[in-house]
Amino acid sequence: MADGKSSISKSSSYEEIGEFWDTHDFADYLDDSTLVDFDVDIQSSKIYYHVETQLSDQIRSIARRKGVSSSTLLNSWIREKLSEESA
Repeated sequence: MADGKSSISKSSSYEEIGEFWDTHDFADYLDDSTLVDFDVDIQSSKIYYHVETQLSDQIRSIARRKGVSSSTLLNSWIREKLSEESA
């Protein structure tokens, strides 16, 4: 926000910009937008760990019930446990 305001919403804070876009459709503002070019460098890695079949079934069941992927659920649980361990 070069001049302190969003160019389309004329908002002066990120909260106001969010509120604007909650009630407006970007397709209505395509002519007011500027094409930009940027690179995204996403670097992620996967490390696999053996999980017993029974545990895997339980994880999938709980994840499905919570509406998240098994990976998301496991990462959340591991973060919680690591936080507890480091406290």
